[in-house]
Amino acid sequence: MVLIMKEIITVIRPKKVNATKEILVRLGIPSMTAIPVLGRGKQKGIDSEVNIEYRAGILEQNKSGGMKYVPKRYLSIVVSDENVDTVIDAIIQVNRTGQIGDGKIFVCPVEDALRIRTDEQGNDAIN
Repeated sequence: MVLIMKEIITVIRPKKVNATKEILVRLGIPSMTAIPVLGRGKQKGIDSEVNIEYRAGILEQNKSGGMKYVPKRYLSIVVSDENVDTVIDAIIQVNRTGQIGDGKIFVCPVEDALRIRTDEQGNDAIN
């Protein structure tokens, strides 16, 4: 039997992590890794994306109208191939605002998974 798994990597707004986690749990996908990251897309960041106070004069120095980097969350979710579309649809449902900065989703093949504690492999290791 060929095990087919995928890693779904998504970069989303920090304030959307809990809602994303909750919808995945409801779908029976309880496992994910979340990492705080900094980045930006072609829009060069969004000043209103973060609720912070700027040092006096900092916005005047930034002639591009954007931020150097924007805080985001990087989520990694490994699922069986049959769950990929459902997980992607759920991530989009929770994170789409129609505004710049909604995030990105990447899907990568996973050859195998191994649970260290029990030696379970493949889908058994991710469920």
